[in-house]
Amino acid sequence: MLTSLSGGKRPLVAVDLYWLPLGAGGHFVRLCGRAFEAGVALVERRPRLDLYHSALMIHLPDGSYTIESAPVPPGAAEERGAVAGGPVGTRRAGRFRIFRYEVRCWREGIIPDLAEAVNSPQRLTEDEDSARRLLDLAPWVPTPVWGRDELRAAEMWNSNSIISWLIVSAGLKETLVSMPPGGRAPGWDAGVLVARSQKAPDAAAHADRMET
Repeated sequence: MLTSLSGGKRPLVAVDLYWLPLGAGGHFVRLCGRAFEAGVALVERRPRLDLYHSALMIHLPDGSYTIESAPVPPGAAEERGAVAGGPVGTRRAGRFRIFRYEVRCWREGIIPDLAEAVNSPQRLTEDEDSARRLLDLAPWVPTPVWGRDELRAAEMWNSNSIISWLIVSAGLKETLVSMPPGGRAPGWDAGVLVARSQKAPDAAAHADRMET
């Protein structure tokens, strides 16, 4: 049963956003994130901030779904609800699994390290049409090279870009999203900018990007 933060019953339809500390559950990613933020903070002459990775949970009458982007692990992609993917670092490196990421739209799926989420969940909507629209958009999310700015958004593309692109493209208000205190989400603004500059996805243009 879905319950609200106050402990009461909650509508069966909901789209919730979660903020997960970058590298939660993995020391290597966390250390790399801290090194990256230290360098950016030095260049921008500002204090260091905590870095966050975003994910969505969509609750509908016919089931719940998790939407998240992550590195591609071994195993069948369909078992994790993977619907799109792309290379990490360079397109040439993307020939190898360890240099690829995937976008998951996973029915009854899990978000690893959800227990470590901060300032979450954040309710974005309880409208069923909007929730289904967001769900339908998951396979259409842009999949440029992760960590690069191929879409000329003045910021690298990453997992946060994917989540913000989905929110804006589905017609939800990104202003409903608030950052955890003392934190930031690299790539978030790139997704917002690209979504605002694009037309709605065209079904005739869809291709199987999991193999490209």
